[in-house]
Amino acid sequence: MRADLTAGATFPDFRLPDHTGRPTSLSEIQGDDPMVIVLAREAYSAKDQRQHEGLAQLWREMKPGVGYCKLVTITTSGLQETYDYRSGVAAEWPFLSDPGRVVQRELDIAEYTDPEHDQMVPHTVVCEPGLKIYKVYNGYWFFGRPTVEELRQDLRVVLRRCRWDWDLSDPQVRAAWQRGEKSRFFPPDVED
Repeated sequence: MRADLTAGATFPDFRLPDHTGRPTSLSEIQGDDPMVIVLAREAYSAKDQRQHEGLAQLWREMKPGVGYCKLVTITTSGLQETYDYRSGVAAEWPFLSDPGRVVQRELDIAEYTDPEHDQMVPHTVVCEPGLKIYKVYNGYWFFGRPTVEELRQDLRVVLRRCRWDWDLSDPQVRAAWQRGEKSRFFPPDVED
């Protein structure tokens, strides 16, 4: 991956068609939440399929209403293959299709050891709000990819950083509530 894309840098806000064909940017998907970005090969990869089976379980903890985090997968597959890949691993989060390999070129992650398939080296990127990179995992080897537990720990750190009301026992947080500043609390749909 490009040397400048390390912790603290901003991940590029790619805009690609999602599994339904609708052009979607990463920032649209992320909103104000932490997000995990999975840069995958195509559906034929047993390693990618196994990783996504674990992510399908973690998603139940991450999704809105539970963990308030986002997840997105970007593949080098065409639109129909991307749709089928998402269905095949029982994913409920967006998959973006990049058969033109814009992401692969922009991030400098061509898997040069497999010139026949022109794949990207799989990576998993954990982002704070604003696509700010917290951690990058290189998944060329399967055990370089994060486990579900590692992602859970990463998201805990990121959530503590971005949710000012993480600790309700904090006197400043309690005082804000008592002053009626309920809209500052997460989720923000609490009425004043």
